[in-house]
Amino acid sequence: MTETQTKTSHPKGLWVLFGTEMWERFNFYGMRTLLTLFLVNSLLMKEEDASLIYGGFLGLCYLTPMLGGFIADRFFGNRNCIMLGGLMMAIGQLLLFTSASVFGENIGLATTIMYAGLGVIIFGNGFFKPNISSMVGSLYPKQEKSKLDTAFTIFYMGINIGAFLGQFICPLVGDVKTDGIRDIHAFKWGFLAAGIAMIIGTVLFYFLKDKYVISPEGKPLGGLPSKNESSDYEEGEAQSAVFSRKSLIVSLIAFVGLFLLFHYSVDGTNVVKTIIYPIIYACGITLAGLILSDSSLTKVEKDRIWVIYIISFFIIFFWAAFEQAGSSLTFIADNQTDRNFFGWQMPASMVQIFNGMFVVALAVPFSMLWDKLRAADKEPISPVKLALGLLVIAVSFFMIAYQVKDLGNSGLLAVKWLILLYLLNTCAELCLSPIGLSLVGKLSPKRFSSLLYGVFFLSNASGYALAGTLGAILPATGDKFAKAKELGIDLQAVLDKKITLTADQAQLLDHNQIMDHNPIFAGFEIHNLFEFFMVFVSLTGLAAILLFVLTPFLKKMMHGVR
Repeated sequence: MTETQTKTSHPKGLWVLFGTEMWERFNFYGMRTLLTLFLVNSLLMKEEDASLIYGGFLGLCYLTPMLGGFIADRFFGNRNCIMLGGLMMAIGQLLLFTSASVFGENIGLATTIMYAGLGVIIFGNGFFKPNISSMVGSLYPKQEKSKLDTAFTIFYMGINIGAFLGQFICPLVGDVKTDGIRDIHAFKWGFLAAGIAMIIGTVLFYFLKDKYVISPEGKPLGGLPSKNESSDYEEGEAQSAVFSRKSLIVSLIAFVGLFLLFHYSVDGTNVVKTIIYPIIYACGITLAGLILSDSSLTKVEKDRIWVIYIISFFIIFFWAAFEQAGSSLTFIADNQTDRNFFGWQMPASMVQIFNGMFVVALAVPFSMLWDKLRAADKEPISPVKLALGLLVIAVSFFMIAYQVKDLGNSGLLAVKWLILLYLLNTCAELCLSPIGLSLVGKLSPKRFSSLLYGVFFLSNASGYALAGTLGAILPATGDKFAKAKELGIDLQAVLDKKITLTADQAQLLDHNQIMDHNPIFAGFEIHNLFEFFMVFVSLTGLAAILLFVLTPFLKKMMHGVR
């Protein structure tokens, strides 16, 4: 009986990790729906700066898993890092709650507390994220590793049930409008709800971990690394990484060089753009190089690690488009969308909820589709699934680009088009994100598993940093033209350089958070929303084609792993 059970069912530990991750995602995504709106409406920042902070925050959230993965692999173990990370994230949300409570009296203090809150969440996420993902793979015996695509899809559903709940409850209590006027003091309740969710997740893990989060042989998983045994590793596999002093010094020099290169290649004085983004990009490339310098790596291991790197590079473009959800797409939902949903005026921050909803609805059908194709021996290999994901997201942005093409300055986008965009983005995400996580699990040598998840999350970090940069090139939406008209300024004529502003008029626009020029991307001026969305179509479409072309080479380098 136990023999068949092993073959058909998933270990109970998967459901504990599923539940813990679900509450953590409630906390993270709930806060994410409100962050840019809070920065713009309560802390009075420009949309461009809010997009950059949002991208920098998300990017750093995916940079710190590298540090968290390293500390777990070497010192604390997975389970201690998960509890430490959970507590830190709860504290961070309570700091955001404080910031959203005091901005009315002291906006400077509120801004400082907001940065402190984001900082604590960033480090908490770093301890939490890589450790929970790498434990999923350890629940299964070696002969059942083929189940990992399905396991990660189930785990991914947990992530998205949490995201759905967070994206529903936090905007409901935090993004409140009465007679069309936003209550800028309500954001705090959304942040408080997110903090409570994180506390629930951490307590749940603390009480259930010893009983259920165990290896197939019944040993507790994710304990202190000093207690690891040789039987935990594959036959002939080195048990610890071997980095020479020389390779560590070279990595340090490379990091500084890359940082300076990225730092001096961007304009402006924005700290996120000139310091944080270059740190994220430099870390990704340096860490990738350091892992390859390990002298204990065999040729097969090196080839497989290269596949992880190549896949990670392409994933950057996916997240750069996908993560417009919390910045530019939220601003468009807020300012140039008819959000009438069956007679109910939906809050702008809640439009993101459809992504979580669609993942919950489609995760099981997608995992059944892969199982069915596998049984018929027709399942595409992971890189093909990833390329499909990129292609679908390119199509979704092409569709929205054509919907906004003739809106002009006063037309409103029907909310159904944003919902359809999120449906297509979700299908793309299910081809890409759980498959990518599973691929890292299948291709990583065990001694590098948390660290290589760190590299994989670094591709997310780079994607989010790019998302922030691209979100900041959002041209003026309808509300800006209407506001400028109230101030007696023809904004379209200003943008077309037909009239020159007086110093007072320029100051007036700046005070009202309205840009007096069109944004520039890669030397091109972005005049309207159509051109803005076509940037994403070009980037993701090109990435999809390239990845399809590279697939035969990647298949060879995977040495039998599908």
